[in-house]
This record gives sequence, structure tokens and C-alpha cells, in this order.
Amino acid sequence: MCPHGLFLDSGFAHCQRAPRNDSKVYSRLQGPDNFATPWVMEMTLKEKLLARRFVITAEVTPPVSFDRAELIAKAMPLKGLADAVNLTDGAGARPHLGSVVAASMLVEAGIEPILQLTCRDRNRIALQSDLIAAAASGVRNLLILRGDDPSAGDQPDAKPVFDLDARQLLETARRLRDTNELPTGKKVSGKAEFLLGGADSPIDPPAGWEPKGLAGKVAAGAQFVQTQFCMDAGVVRRYLARLAEHNIKDLSIIIGIAPLRSAKSAMWMKEKLFGTIIPDAIVVRMEQAADPIAEGRAICVDLIRELADIPGVSGVHIMAPNNDAAVPDVIRGARQSVKRLQS
Repeated sequence: MCPHGLFLDSGFAHCQRAPRNDSKVYSRLQGPDNFATPWVMEMTLKEKLLARRFVITAEVTPPVSFDRAELIAKAMPLKGLADAVNLTDGAGARPHLGSVVAASMLVEAGIEPILQLTCRDRNRIALQSDLIAAAASGVRNLLILRGDDPSAGDQPDAKPVFDLDARQLLETARRLRDTNELPTGKKVSGKAEFLLGGADSPIDPPAGWEPKGLAGKVAAGAQFVQTQFCMDAGVVRRYLARLAEHNIKDLSIIIGIAPLRSAKSAMWMKEKLFGTIIPDAIVVRMEQAADPIAEGRAICVDLIRELADIPGVSGVHIMAPNNDAAVPDVIRGARQSVKRLQS
């Protein structure tokens, strides 16, 4: 979603996995002997959203590494805390461990992934093959994105593909899931149990504004969206009210938030990351904090509590560039204090 790998276009527990079958890929999560996690349910992300549970998702950027252990080390602190974990796809238009392979590794590790797929690097044949590979690997959740232009990355002379746009790729994934057919009509055996998602950027809607772009994604098959950073609950309320006026009501909306590190980083995000909304009051609170890092985490938990009380908010998506260590603490704090997360 931004040139720096935040997904705008581009939780500690053991998991004993039951024998795999077609209806259940993910098994019960249980905490280690010294850390009970009673809030973790034997439900997939899709089941939680359908049950109107408030969810918390987080994000991992696959490493630039040949060693799978590095990916697992990044993801394990979220296991049993996050309801699902996004794997970015060439974040920042730079090479990383491929997101399809990374997502399959998380499935093996008992962590439910959300596979991000961008349209930037592959033509429709390669994207269709990746969708088939994802389903065969037990990956159920997809976040379909356009992807950053290569000019934003470290190899700006790379040629962008963009054979499909995000809506067309959503439509392709929906057709594979619902009809077991490729766009050519060729049948695909087996079953793809995809939960389809897209990106969104909440705004404080002016008079006359209509959510045409989001409506198009819903028409293409999006069942959920994860948004750019929006750390203003008032904006979220007004934005969702406008969506409801235009009959966008059954879409699961997961709001992007961040545990801030400093007032300086908050201002940088406001000014440099397109679509980011951070109120001035939060910047002031960070400026006045004796311990800005702790204050950033506290702000994040406070915001989760406030967002959980807004009808129509399905959850939060925590993105923490260069601050990964804060995410498990924020999720743990939220699960201990937010009533909607304790049901």
C-alpha cells in the first residue's frame, strides 16, 4: 500500500495440528504451559468474521533469505495472538522470499496466513498458477493488491507487468473458488476455499462522495478489506456511515493501525504515506510522553478498544514497520482489556 512495504499496494502459543482434512486446515491453538491463551478459538479467520467476532491481524515481511527459519522466527511471536498473519508480496517493490511459499510455510507452522498477491510482477498465467499453488498449500485467505510501481524499489529499471488489475485478479480468484474453472473454461480439480480481500483507505467523506472504488472491489468478489493506517475513530465512524448509505454493509472491514515509536515517526507517516490518518492529538501525546515507545503501544491498545465499540468494524490490522517487537505486546494488552475480544 505504500512504497515502504506497508501493505497499501504492494501474538505466543503452541499449535497442535489435527490430521489435515478438507474441512479443517487449522487446529486448536493452545498456550504453552506457562502462558494460557483462553481467547484463541478453534475457528478460521473466515469463521470468526462470519460469526461477527472482532479480529486482530498482523503483518510479516518475508526475509531476504534462503533460510526458512528466518521467516518462522519473525512469525512465531504472533502465533496464538494474531488471528491471522499477512505475508507481503515483494514489499516496497523489492525482492523477498516469495509470498506463496512463505504462506505455505506458515500453514505448516500452524499459523493462519493471509497471502498478499500483487499484480505488478506476474502475468495472468503466473497469477493463476500461484492461486492454484496457494489452494493446494492450504492457504485460504487472499489479499489482492495492485502493487507498488518498480520505480519505488531498489531496481527501478525493472519492467512492471500489470497484466491484470486488482479487480480482475479478485474476479479470477472468485471464479476459481466458485466454479473450479480457469478463465479459459478449463476445469481445475480439488477445491479452493478462498476468503477474498482487498485494500481500502478510509477518508472523512465530504458531501457527495461515493465509495465507487470499494463498491467495485465488492462486486469483483471482495469479502473483507484491510485498510491503510486510520488512527482516528471519528473518521472511521463517519466513513462506515457513508458506506452504509451506499449499501456496503456485509463487507468485513479491518482497520489499519500502528504502534508508533515517536512523534517524529508519526509525523513522517502523516506526511509521506499516502492515505494515512493520524490525529494531531496523538502526535502531541507522543511528544509529551516520557517513554514514547510505551506510549505508542498504549495508544494502539486504546484505539483498538475504541474501534471495537464501533458497529461495522470487524477488526484491526496492526502494521509496525521497524517495530515488530511491539506487536505481540499490543495484541496481548488488547486481548486482556477489550471486552469484544474476550467473548
